[in-house]
Amino acid sequence: MKRGFLGFFILFGSFFLLAAPSHSQDLAHSQDLAHSQDFGLEDLYRAALERAERVRFTEEELNISRLEKERALSGIIPDITAYGAYTRYSESKVSGTAATLIQPESSTAYGLRLDQFYSLGGREFRDIRIAEAGIERTGYDVSAFKEGYLFSVAGAYYDVLKGAKLVDIAKANVDRLSKQRDAADARLRVGEVTKTALLRAEAELSGARSELVRADNALKISKAVLAREVGIEGDFGLKETEGAEDGITIYTLPALKELAFTERAELKSLHLEKKIAGEGARNARGEYWPFLALQGVYEKRDANPSTLFFNDETIFGGVSLNFVVFEGGLRKARVSEAEARERQISLLYEDLRREVSVEVEKAYFDYLTEKGVFDALRDQLLFAGDNFNAVSKQFTYGLADSLDVMDANALLVTAERQVAEAGYNYHVAILRLKRATGTLLAQVTGDEEKNK
Repeated sequence: MKRGFLGFFILFGSFFLLAAPSHSQDLAHSQDLAHSQDFGLEDLYRAALERAERVRFTEEELNISRLEKERALSGIIPDITAYGAYTRYSESKVSGTAATLIQPESSTAYGLRLDQFYSLGGREFRDIRIAEAGIERTGYDVSAFKEGYLFSVAGAYYDVLKGAKLVDIAKANVDRLSKQRDAADARLRVGEVTKTALLRAEAELSGARSELVRADNALKISKAVLAREVGIEGDFGLKETEGAEDGITIYTLPALKELAFTERAELKSLHLEKKIAGEGARNARGEYWPFLALQGVYEKRDANPSTLFFNDETIFGGVSLNFVVFEGGLRKARVSEAEARERQISLLYEDLRREVSVEVEKAYFDYLTEKGVFDALRDQLLFAGDNFNAVSKQFTYGLADSLDVMDANALLVTAERQVAEAGYNYHVAILRLKRATGTLLAQVTGDEEKNK
């Protein structure tokens, strides 16, 4: 009977294990779900422009600038005021023997009033032009912020790709050193090497495993940074984007500088700031001109008691010209301040042009440096790989010791890491050059007008 119960439990347990999905299947399925979202660099650009809070925050500045224009437009539209009043007196009063009413018991008045003030210096219309220039300037400021933000997204993207590559390199290193440890153990058993060779292999393998843990954690941190920059949630995968160097190699350094002077949103914004400062200075000088005041009133009145000659309806208008003779030097101070502001913006614009020129030059030479380093390190990686394969075969046939293999493996790992670093640094250098010339946002958004 005991054997029968034991057989029943074994049969039932086997059926349960066969019917239930394995842990490895569950893990594979969860990984497939986790990486159901795969983003390329263009996808991340679009997601950042749509989702990132800081981008939407800067776009609100553009809405505020449009409202500033509406406020400026209101300056040339008259103000219309509706009013009404009721007055109750203690008693009515009459004057003289003719019993002329001089104070009724009560009176009412209501009407519409139109008022408008204009500066003969044209201040109101300049305010409209300033507001229009402000909208355009804010648009350039938003574009400049977006370009800088997209460059930071690209940097985070390549940090993740570089981190994933370093994880792959660390895994491959662990696999190679595991095989080397097994080979050293096998040769120790037959007496071909001493125990120090095995101990050296074990030590190198432990170091490689710790490096794998470090690289894996660094990858997780870089993915978290990218998710924060773009505004995405959950786990995700990345796709490598090709063609990052498109449109760069056709330019010389002077042409790149001229392109930056034409396309950099910061320069366009500051140029408009110069225009706004000039309009502000003319506004300040316009305060020496008189002010014209227009007025129109329609009023309806009633009184109790009323008289025969009581005027119950009044319509009148008026024009007045006001000129400030002396105000303690306030207008002169405002003119001097506005002119100083205009000179200040002009100096800042010239300084920014020089700064952009240096920035383009630095980005250009960084691009050339990273390109040359990347090409040289790829050759070094090829040689390091061939060297490791040759030394490994020599160790198998007893023509090299374990120290030679470890040195060859260390050279290979170093070359792999350097190529990974240089490759992604090269891509970032290309994007930095596009950012310096002001063409990165146009490439992302496909705005052809910006490249004309």
